[in-house]
Amino acid sequence: MMEVAYVCEWEKRPKSNHCPSIPLVCAWSCRNLVAFTTDLKNEEDEKVSHMVHIIDTEHPWDVYSINSGHAEVISCLEWDQSGSRLLSADGDGQIKCWAMADHLVNSWESSLGSSVDGDPIVALSWLHNGVKLALHVEMSGSTNFGEKFSRVKFSPSLTLFGGKPMEGWLAVTVSGLVTVSLLKPNGQLLTASESLCRLRGRVALADIAFTGGGNIVVAATDGSSSSPVQFYKVCVSVVNEKCRIDTELLPSLFMRCTTDPVRRDKYPAVTHLKFLTRENSEQVLLCASSQMGSIVECWSLRKEGLPVNNIFQHRSPVVGEKQPMILKWRILSATNDLDRVSAVALPKLPISISNTDLKVASETKFCPGLGLALAFHDGSIQILHRLSLHTMGVFYGSSSSSGASQRPGDEPAIKRQRAGGPTVHFKALQFSWTSLALAGVDNHGKLHMIRVSPSMGQMLDMNTLLRHLLFLLEYCMVTGYDWWDVLLHVQPGMVHNLVEKLHEEYMRQNQALQQVLSTRIVAVKASLCKLSSVTAARACDFHAKLLLIAVSSTLKSLLRPHVLNTPDKSPGDRLAEICAKNTDTDIDKVMINLKTEEFVLDGPPLQSLQQLIQWVGDFVLYLMANLPNQGSIVRPGFGFLRDGSSLGMLREMMVMIRIWGLLKPGCLPIYTATSDNQDSMLLLFRLLTKLWLCSRDEGHPQEPDESLIDECCLLPSQLLVPTMDWLPVNDGIICKLQGKYPLRLQFGKPYSLPGLNSAAQVEIFSRSPGSQRMDHLRCLHMGVCPTEESKACTRCGCVTMLRSPNKTNAMKQWEQRWIKNCLCGGQQLTQTRPSSLQTLHSDQPQDS
Repeated sequence: MMEVAYVCEWEKRPKSNHCPSIPLVCAWSCRNLVAFTTDLKNEEDEKVSHMVHIIDTEHPWDVYSINSGHAEVISCLEWDQSGSRLLSADGDGQIKCWAMADHLVNSWESSLGSSVDGDPIVALSWLHNGVKLALHVEMSGSTNFGEKFSRVKFSPSLTLFGGKPMEGWLAVTVSGLVTVSLLKPNGQLLTASESLCRLRGRVALADIAFTGGGNIVVAATDGSSSSPVQFYKVCVSVVNEKCRIDTELLPSLFMRCTTDPVRRDKYPAVTHLKFLTRENSEQVLLCASSQMGSIVECWSLRKEGLPVNNIFQHRSPVVGEKQPMILKWRILSATNDLDRVSAVALPKLPISISNTDLKVASETKFCPGLGLALAFHDGSIQILHRLSLHTMGVFYGSSSSSGASQRPGDEPAIKRQRAGGPTVHFKALQFSWTSLALAGVDNHGKLHMIRVSPSMGQMLDMNTLLRHLLFLLEYCMVTGYDWWDVLLHVQPGMVHNLVEKLHEEYMRQNQALQQVLSTRIVAVKASLCKLSSVTAARACDFHAKLLLIAVSSTLKSLLRPHVLNTPDKSPGDRLAEICAKNTDTDIDKVMINLKTEEFVLDGPPLQSLQQLIQWVGDFVLYLMANLPNQGSIVRPGFGFLRDGSSLGMLREMMVMIRIWGLLKPGCLPIYTATSDNQDSMLLLFRLLTKLWLCSRDEGHPQEPDESLIDECCLLPSQLLVPTMDWLPVNDGIICKLQGKYPLRLQFGKPYSLPGLNSAAQVEIFSRSPGSQRMDHLRCLHMGVCPTEESKACTRCGCVTMLRSPNKTNAMKQWEQRWIKNCLCGGQQLTQTRPSSLQTLHSDQPQDS
C-alpha cells in the first residue's frame, strides 16, 4: 500500500553539515518539481546558510541548490499554479520570489520580493487565478472528458481590466499582520499591509484558503489549544493605483479536546492548522500535541437556523419571512490519542467530498485524494480519511525492522509498541498532485519518495486498477500536470492495455479537444512505453511522431496564399486535401494539381531548413527499408506501418519538398545512392504511397503486398539507410523503480544501474562511446565531444544546444518553439557541473 521508491541523501562533507535541528519545509509543484530547505552549517566559522534545494523527481540526484540569502530560517515555500515560480519566506519577514532565468531549471534568480522587517512569516500563498477544475469520480466510466473533469465557477482573488487575474502573493506574520504584494503588468510590485483585526495578537500558526467569490480566508491561532482558532475574511482591491486590504472577523472555534475533562490539559499546544483544500474555506484540520502524543480534529462550517425566543414565536409571520441563519463551526470527527505528530500532508486532487461522492468513491474503490497523511516522531506515517479520520493505511518507515505497510484492519500491528523505534522521522511531508506519491524530508535532510497505492491496500482486479490509473492519466492530460507519479504504479504488464485504452478514450472526444490534446497524448504514450521492454520500440515511434507533427506544422506555416482574398482554406489545408484524394504514386503527377505559386519562398529560409527537410527524407527511407524487418520482435518504426495519418503527413511533406527543390536544389535531402541516375525522392514517394494506401483506412488496415515488400528489400542496395542515432537516450529513474526494494541514491551522483527491463532497451537506446552526439531538435550532429553548452529534457532525453547557431528567421521560428518546453513537454533535468547538460523547461499547465 505504501512503500519507499527511493531515498536520496547528502554526500558526507568534511567542513560542513546539514543541521537536523532546524525545521524543514517542503513543496511539490504540478510539474513534479520538489523544493525543500536545509540549513548548511560551516564548522569552521559556525556560519549557517539557509539553502533551497530543487529536484526533478525523475532525476533526484541532480539537485539544484540555491543559497537563498535569507537571514533567518526559511519558514514557508510555495509554488505558483503553473509550477514555474517559487516563493520563500523566513523568520525575519523577508519574502523572495524565485523564477527561472531563460526557462532553465538550473538557473534561478530572485528579482522580486517584499518584506515586513523583523516580523516572521507564518503563512504564505499565491493569490488565486480563478482556475478550478473538479474531478468527478462518479463519472469515471463516462466517455466524455467534459463530464469527468469540469471547470468550476471560481473568481480570482483580484482581476485586471477585462477580467484577467492579477498575480501576487499574500502572507501572514506572527504579529497578526496580513501583507499583500501584487505584480503589475509593467513588472512593478505593489505592496500593502493591514492588521487582521483591531486587537492584534500573536499568531503562531496560520493557513490561507480562497472562496468562490474571490475572497480570502485566513485561519490563525496563538498556539495554545485553550485559545480560540480565529478566522478572518480578507478582501484585496486596487484603488487609485494603491493596494487596499479589508478584513472582517468570521466565526471562531475552540478545539473539542480542551472541553473534554479527560484531555483538557493533555494537549496544551496547537501544532498544525490547515484547511483541507485551498479552495474550501469551510473545512479545517487541527492538531494539538504534547511531548507524549497528539490528537487531530476535523471541523466544518455550516449554516444553522438561529433559535427564536418564545416571546417572538407566537407573532404572525410576515409573508416570505425566513428563519434567520448563522454560520457555526461543527466538529466532523476526531482521532483517538495518537503518537506525536511531526508533519501533515493534505491531498491536492480536487475530488468532491460530499456524502454522495464519498459513497461513489467507496463503491468504486477509488482512494486517491481521500486520505491525508500524518507523520509521527517514531518514523511512521498514517493515512487517514480526510473527513472521518479513520485509518486507511500505515507505513512504518524504512528504518524499522519490517519497513512494510499494513492493512487498516490490522489493529495489533497498528497499535503495537516497538522498543527502540527509529530515530529518523519526517519533518516535512507533501503529496503529489494526483496523491499517488509522498515526498518526505527527514530530520537528517534525506529525501524519501514513497508510493501511495491507488487502492490503499484493497484487493482490486486488474481492470479496476487500470481504470483508476487511466482516469488519473486523463486528468493529467486535460490539466497539463506532469504524470510521473502515476507511472510509479504502472507495471510492465499494464503498459499495452493502458496505451490502447487511452487511445480509445481519446478517439471518443470531439475534434476540437482531440486537436488540443494531440501532442500531449503522444507524450503520455511514449512515457508509458518506456516502462516495458516489450513496448520500448514504440516509445521511439511516439517520439518520432512528436517530431514529425512539429516539423509538418512548421513547414506548412511557411506557405502563404498567392492572393489575399482566398477561400477559407489555407495552403496547408488544401495540400492535405489534395494529397488525401490523389492516390497517384508518381510525385510529379501529384504536384500538377497544386497551385505552385503558394509554395514560392526565398532561398535563404529554404536553405536554413535543410536539416529538418533532411530528417524527413531520412525518416521515410528508414521506414521503408525496415518494412521487411518487422517480425515477431517489434522494432522502431512498427507503429507507423498502420498509422495512415502519419504516413499521409509524410507524403504531404515530400510533395512540398519536391516543389521547393525546383526553386532551391540545395534544400533537398541528400541521399547516398549506388546509381548516379537514381531519383531517390521519386522512388521513396512511390513506396510510401503504396504503404499509405494499405493503412489509410485505419478501421480496416491491409497488409502490405509482396511486391511492396520486395521493393523495400532492395532499398539498402540502392540507398544508404540512416542509423537510429537521432533517437534520444533517457537515463531517468522511473524505469528503475519497478522492483519492490527502495533505491539508495546520493545527491550529485547519477544512478547508473540499468533498469529491470533493460534487455531490449539497451539495443535501442544505447550509444557507443565514439558515436556522434545529436542536437535532436535542430537535427544536427554536434560531434563526438561537443564543446557547445547544451540543455536536455529528462522525460524523453532530447538534447539541444543552448545557443542558436542559426541567424535566419525561418530557423529561429523553429527554435522559438522550444525555449519554454521540450518537444514532449517533458520535465527538467538539473545538472550544475560545467560539462553537464542544462535542462529544458517543462510544458506549462493549461487553463482548462
